[in-house]
Amino acid sequence: MPKPQIIIIETPDLGDRSYVVGLGSTAVVVDPQRDIDRVYAVLAEHPDWTVTHVIETHMHNDYVSGGLVLAEELSAGYVVPVGHDYQFSALEMGEGDTFESGDMSWRVLHTPGHTPHHVSYAVSVDGKDEAVFTGGSLLFGSVGRPDLIGPEATEGLAHAQWKSVRKLVEGIDDSAAVMPTHGFGSFCSATATVGLESTIGQQATTNPAALLDEHEFVTELLEGLDAFPAYYKHMGPANEQGAREIDLSPAHVADADELRRRIEAGEWVVDLENPQTDAHAHSCAGEGTIDRVFRLEIAADLPPGAALEIVSKAAVGLAARGPGCELAAELACAAAVDGEGVALTIPDLEGLAAAGADPLLFLEWTPAADGETLEPITLSW
Repeated sequence: MPKPQIIIIETPDLGDRSYVVGLGSTAVVVDPQRDIDRVYAVLAEHPDWTVTHVIETHMHNDYVSGGLVLAEELSAGYVVPVGHDYQFSALEMGEGDTFESGDMSWRVLHTPGHTPHHVSYAVSVDGKDEAVFTGGSLLFGSVGRPDLIGPEATEGLAHAQWKSVRKLVEGIDDSAAVMPTHGFGSFCSATATVGLESTIGQQATTNPAALLDEHEFVTELLEGLDAFPAYYKHMGPANEQGAREIDLSPAHVADADELRRRIEAGEWVVDLENPQTDAHAHSCAGEGTIDRVFRLEIAADLPPGAALEIVSKAAVGLAARGPGCELAAELACAAAVDGEGVALTIPDLEGLAAAGADPLLFLEWTPAADGETLEPITLSW
């Protein structure tokens, strides 16, 4: 019997992977991102495949899933971990549950640690495990971070993560391919991962969770955790609610006058110009002319539902609203545009915090001399 064909859909900006797994005339989609057009592009290259199931390893914290819409459009079963308060109908599965997709047999393993209800999926053909899709549980040389639910749950989930890795390496065939969702630069990874492919047998002999005793592993895991993007806290609830169709129509083209009106109305505006190709000298109030540009990071803690305008020409300023005040502070002034840049005001971060403005993250790029690359510096309060 042939092995399943596993097609990887990379999302490098998030450090994630989705998968389309096909054998014969059927296929299963694992952890799809919201831009499901990429899944359709894969399916177009395999017209003989009919998707029977779309499956989620967990309610994701770093992106909004396209799984619900994809399953509906394909008339496929939507498999999600049991235990959440879903606002949609789905096939809720947990430890020991199974389903069939043509000649592929899929079984569910409860692998808590990254989230309490996290599951992994082992796919077998003729009784032999061919791959296991581990989501944010077992990663390449690491594990998914256990602190996304909240500080009160972190230590318990760290212990659960150790047990889940042991469960996988002891319960899945050594030759089975490990197919994680996170770990390729993702903030969902507890530590840096190693390599781009692996097997259960390889992870059993190299992964710290499989080598260290439980106390030592948990201690090292907790000590190594760093910050993660503030927007993560909105993703889990959005996925439990169930995202609808994404609008992929061409973006509206705005001129400088419209952008100024939007800023004055209190909307957020984000400049996405490439700093390495567009970092012209910017005149900063009180500072003369310097070769640096400040930009608002997309992962800033924007208020839920806030109006957000994304632009690709440096023609605008940025404004933040703080609680209880009409305008907390001016982050950058909307100045006359000359095609080469815009006058920016360097924000007083301490002053903004004192004024009650929401904490924002900024990225500062300083153009280096002689063609050197630009190194990002993260500022915050």
